[in-house]
Amino acid sequence: MSVRATKLSFKGDKPSKKRKRKQRDDGDDDDHAKDDADSGPVDESGERWVTPANPLELRGPVFIFHPSEPPLAVAYDTGRSKLSLSPLSSDTSAQEMVPAQVSHVWVCTRVAGSETVNLRTGISTASGAPKFLGCDAHGIVAADREARGPQEEWTPVVLDDAGGMVAWQNAFNGKYLAVDETAGGSMALRGDSETIGFAERFWVKVQDRYRKEAREERKKAEKKEVDPMGFDDEEESNKTFQTWGAGRTVVSNADKRDIKKAKKEGRLQEALLDRRAKLKSDRFC
Repeated sequence: MSVRATKLSFKGDKPSKKRKRKQRDDGDDDDHAKDDADSGPVDESGERWVTPANPLELRGPVFIFHPSEPPLAVAYDTGRSKLSLSPLSSDTSAQEMVPAQVSHVWVCTRVAGSETVNLRTGISTASGAPKFLGCDAHGIVAADREARGPQEEWTPVVLDDAGGMVAWQNAFNGKYLAVDETAGGSMALRGDSETIGFAERFWVKVQDRYRKEAREERKKAEKKEVDPMGFDDEEESNKTFQTWGAGRTVVSNADKRDIKKAKKEGRLQEALLDRRAKLKSDRFC
């Protein structure tokens, strides 16, 4: 005789209702498909890599590569403890390109109160501490410092006319990061370009979850903006300063009676204005 396994239940529990899923209409399917198409390619770890729409979306792990032939990823060579340009597959388009190695990933952090960012290695170095990408006054680009200063600060410039490519301007010398061919025929990074051309344009990708965080923060900031008259959002102020118990709005029985009475007498708006003036004058009422 076989025993059927059932879900554990307790006496007195109410039976759960089965919910029916509604089919999305064609419009919802199109929006969902658009989100999937915009989410970007997936790497081996399951993370999606997408192109940022503005500099504020540059945060967390980033993947920087130049659209040369073959494409070159800005990487950190742990064996030689120096900056390098790692060739990528030429068969993959820029939209489908993802990091092939951990050394291709950098971590972007924003300098507080500034438009500049820092780029540090996302892989463990020989010393155990991350190295920051920097440029000196002569345009020599390196990643050999464990501390960040003006030389390690970069201002990302999103180029709308180039499909969202990014130019990196160093905060120390004001010059742009570029790819240049050396005397031996190899490619290297330089930081002494004064104008933005093909050599100064890089593709930059971020992980989708960090871009979503940036967009959610921007939406929240837009909602909290002060209105043109100079007053804050009154509803948010009431929730912050005049509520308790996890943000519950507590109304006394006397207030409820007064509001009901005013509604019957046809002076509801007047009563609400009186209560509003009282709340603004006394936060403990």
